[in-house]
Amino acid sequence: MIIPALINSIVFLILSGLHFYWALGGKIAFAEAIPKNSSGERVFNPSKFQSLLVGLGLLIFSWFYLVKIGFVPIDIPLKVLSITGWFIAAVFLLRAVGDFRYVGFFKKIKNTDFGRQDTRYYSPLCILLVGNAALVELISPNI
Repeated sequence: MIIPALINSIVFLILSGLHFYWALGGKIAFAEAIPKNSSGERVFNPSKFQSLLVGLGLLIFSWFYLVKIGFVPIDIPLKVLSITGWFIAAVFLLRAVGDFRYVGFFKKIKNTDFGRQDTRYYSPLCILLVGNAALVELISPNI
């Protein structure tokens, strides 16, 4: 249970840092992280504040896995930890499945920079996070 939890924690920490970097105005990898329509136009334009919120959420997910394996001692009921772990798994499973248009394995718009990156990296990473989250929840004695 420790290895999958540590992997998720590290991935969430890295993704959190990337979102904080974007919130501070960084541009590296930003364009490839935004879904685009078939004309190459962005589907949405996240603000710096939105990037900050996502970064904070990902940082909390990273912290959660450290709590889950006991690296960060805090008194949270096991049931709450379990529900939170399954919630995180569900969020990233939904992200991997996608919106059936621009995002996820079942997207229709695939021939954009984002579409190719999503198929190769982003959606498979979500499945890795889901698998690790499920392993942690199934192996840990929380319920």
